[in-house]
Amino acid sequence: VCVCVCGTMLLSRAKPAEVEGEHHHHHKRKKKMPKLDDFLNKRDYVGAATLLEFLESSGKPHADSEAWKAYCAFHLGDYQKALQIYKQLVSQPDCDPEMWVFLGCCCFFLGMYKEADAAALKGPKTPLQNRLLFHLCHKFNDEKRLLSYHQHLQDVVEDQLSLASIHYLRSHYQEAIDIYRRILLDNREYIALNAYVALCYYKLDYYDVSQEVLQIYNQTYKDSATALNLKACNHFRLFNGKAAEAELKALQDMASPSFEFAQDLIKHNLVVFRSGEGALQVLPKLIDVIPEARLNLVIYFLRQNDLGEAYNLIRDLEPTTPQEYILKGVVNATLGQEQESREHLKIAQQYFQLVGGSASECDTIPGRQCMASCFFLLKQFDDVLVYLNSIKSYFFSEDTFNMNYAQTLASTGQWQEAEEAFLLVQSDRLTNDYTYRSWLARCYIMNQKARLAWELYLKMETSRESFSLLQLIANDCYKMGQFYYSARAFDVLERLDPNPEYWEGKRGACIGVFQQVVAGHEPKDSLREVVAMLQNTQNPQVEYIVRVMKKWAKEKRIAMH
Repeated sequence: VCVCVCGTMLLSRAKPAEVEGEHHHHHKRKKKMPKLDDFLNKRDYVGAATLLEFLESSGKPHADSEAWKAYCAFHLGDYQKALQIYKQLVSQPDCDPEMWVFLGCCCFFLGMYKEADAAALKGPKTPLQNRLLFHLCHKFNDEKRLLSYHQHLQDVVEDQLSLASIHYLRSHYQEAIDIYRRILLDNREYIALNAYVALCYYKLDYYDVSQEVLQIYNQTYKDSATALNLKACNHFRLFNGKAAEAELKALQDMASPSFEFAQDLIKHNLVVFRSGEGALQVLPKLIDVIPEARLNLVIYFLRQNDLGEAYNLIRDLEPTTPQEYILKGVVNATLGQEQESREHLKIAQQYFQLVGGSASECDTIPGRQCMASCFFLLKQFDDVLVYLNSIKSYFFSEDTFNMNYAQTLASTGQWQEAEEAFLLVQSDRLTNDYTYRSWLARCYIMNQKARLAWELYLKMETSRESFSLLQLIANDCYKMGQFYYSARAFDVLERLDPNPEYWEGKRGACIGVFQQVVAGHEPKDSLREVVAMLQNTQNPQVEYIVRVMKKWAKEKRIAMH
């Protein structure tokens, strides 16, 4: 998961960092005392903060020392420290009113949105205040206010970056890319924008394009936590978790200031790259820090088959992103199938339809998966197949996809293709599930491979599920004219439950086997087994049926003992 930095933070990269060595003076020149602007222009906020402390301790404090200390703390990601300083500044009678807006920015990045809104409104009407309130309205889902602040945005870089950020947060990735590209045309020195373009392409599932664009930024800023993390995420999608983890390892080894800023993000993504390893130790602490942490914890519980915990975590979440809608759909669908709850299944179907039918998601892989899921729940399997066929090449070795694809093929009567898809599933959890076994057994029977279906039953321990599979084999084999295995299944069923219907099924299947032996379509040895099965039943009809079979066998000189 890659977390996009908010539009206001883009301003810290509005000017490119000066390349090391550009301003080297002659070695013999006397060293001068550095100025605050020197550090700020290089975005060396640690150096700037250190200089301010030094000047203060030497009795020559900077005129606006506290304001600049807050500024440095903010840009170093220490929003709590910056907030405390701004609180002291706004309490002074001769305070610059714009400090309220800066205080609001700190509250925003600490997730204190109501406090940020109140503080910003106390400040003067400036472009920064408008951008901050614009973002806050997005957080509050206040469309009316958001449109009002949107109208005050101007065609200047800062405002356009803020607008692009909102597009990104609303999953309008192409619109965000268009803004970034337009700004880059006039400001090629704004190299950082390539990282944001790469983020958008990542969200659009164009991982190779994302990697290519990101490389432009990486060449200049090799230790950027955001860029290296995105590179790791691309590797995770393009290759696997190990490749992604190797990229994060390189980031950890650098241990640069930017890495400190991204510690939580790195911990979170390592859990994802390791397929959930350490999820319970890491993710709960990050739920209120990284939005994706809650979603990945829900996924972890789903994989552990802990539906209760998964549902409790996501029940009260009001979805705003496609990922949240999808996950709420998955949880409700799983719960609905588990509890046979129509209500949960209906909710799931609605969530899937919302995502799959949206303009921004309809042509993405998740969007098509959602429409497939929606039609699957509606049992419109021909429509399911249209969507699954369009993305099949991306999921050749994905067990869950192959399971769903196989069920869909079987439901549309494409039994040979369904059998092949079922056999691609490798997960023990899925292959040991009754749903898998029953569908595969049905495919075998429909493909005239009843013996393989019978072997599936023999591998099962005696249980309610094995009894259900016996019923399926008995009835489906009968329908498909595979009477020998139908007779064997009905024979076992009758011994387990002396239901008259099982005798009737066995009688019909045994007569079917006899007819096939007579026609030369079944080995003659099968007749001996059929007679033995018939004699297991205490029914007056048995004697007459067996007598007819034995008479024919005697005429054909077939030994019945």
